[in-house]
Amino acid sequence: MPAPHQFNRTILREYDIRGVIGETLSADDAYAIGRGFATIVQQHGGKRICVGYDGRLSSPELADSLIKGIKDTGAIAVLVGCGPTPMLYYAVHTLEAHGGVMVSGSHNPPNHNGFKFMLGQKSFFGEDIQALGRLAADGAYSIGEGSEEIFDLGASYVDAVFTGFDQAGDRELKVAWDAGNGAAGEVMVSLASQMPGEHHLLFEEIDGNFPNHHPDPAVLANLADLQKTVKAKGCDVGLAFDGDGDRVGVVDDLGEVIWPDQLMILYSQAVLKNMPGATVISDVKASQILFDEIAKAGGEPLMWKTGHSLVKTKMAETKAPLAGEMSGHIFFGDRFFGFDDGLYAAIRLLELMTQLDEPLSEIRKAWPKLFNTPEIRFQCDDDKKFDVVDAVKSVAEKEDCEVIAIDGVRAVYPEGWWLLRASNTQDSLVARIEGQDEAAVEALKLKLNGLLKPHNLVLPKD
Repeated sequence: MPAPHQFNRTILREYDIRGVIGETLSADDAYAIGRGFATIVQQHGGKRICVGYDGRLSSPELADSLIKGIKDTGAIAVLVGCGPTPMLYYAVHTLEAHGGVMVSGSHNPPNHNGFKFMLGQKSFFGEDIQALGRLAADGAYSIGEGSEEIFDLGASYVDAVFTGFDQAGDRELKVAWDAGNGAAGEVMVSLASQMPGEHHLLFEEIDGNFPNHHPDPAVLANLADLQKTVKAKGCDVGLAFDGDGDRVGVVDDLGEVIWPDQLMILYSQAVLKNMPGATVISDVKASQILFDEIAKAGGEPLMWKTGHSLVKTKMAETKAPLAGEMSGHIFFGDRFFGFDDGLYAAIRLLELMTQLDEPLSEIRKAWPKLFNTPEIRFQCDDDKKFDVVDAVKSVAEKEDCEVIAIDGVRAVYPEGWWLLRASNTQDSLVARIEGQDEAAVEALKLKLNGLLKPHNLVLPKD
């Protein structure tokens, strides 16, 4: 019987597996993950498993060990190479595969890495990942002699993403692109070379050291180079991608950030023109403005839990043509496959902009103005964070507010709302606050801090 394998307890997360190379994650773990996941795929009647990896320095070694584990169960590993996570998703959809594994640390620090999964064309997360851990601990793997296939899907994937520009108008655009030295770089270059207009590329070389800035467009500081380029070159828009290309960040022609829930307003209006009454999903961190604008555009807004796997699953269940998260994961079921793809979302934005007569900044200024904080993330031990949220929710339910408990607690008052939820990927709590003016935001901060105080916690000042 194969030897059992025990993973570090911290790496089996809600949406994926993530750890620190040489500390909590190793090539031995990758081999066990390959054997465990391939066993589960075969238990579901499958055999072909696509494997992709990002540009981190540790990713090729982890991918090699993962593939060896897959083959040692008798399964077939289909290597699609280095590229963005959505290219792996695309491979599973188009190569008649029964599952997929992406070796990626996403936007985490350079010495981190991890694994994202698909079982068939569905997300593999939560209890699925815990079950994989138990299977490895028992050593209950399938045994056999498998094989390996290699497919170069780069050109095919680029063509699929470029279909997002099929309905473009006559306006030509000046565009700045920033891959942040992440895995989206080569695809970004190919897309920009096919586009009409003028294009300025930043940090397109894939480099796992991330020498220019960290590839996380949800953090304002990481957009500074893009903002400078947009202003210096007179661009109509700037586009940024995270480390594995499944999230997008956007700045307008004035260099101001279009946050993902604002971006979703544009996408919703465009999609709902052709699909009136359709459901559009966003997560609990999104502005109330988005849900109001979806309804105004003739759609059915649905607030849901944060997490790309959870959103994809809900999207399939409701047959929603569009979904998006505050983190920058955007999911198009309309004219695409329904998975999160930052590059495809960028192309759909460019398509939309070619049909507009006014700049993005004017559209942004016309939206109803509320005042809100960015996502506020602060440390709280893993064994404490869910208990804190439950305790805060219990107190909030006794106050004069509406409590939405879809994911953590979102307390809604006449003047705005605050959100508190436990992170599913880090030892932290996540908060966000929105109010009708700055005074309302400050008052809601005081309310939330009052509820956190008994747990010796306080919102960070910056």
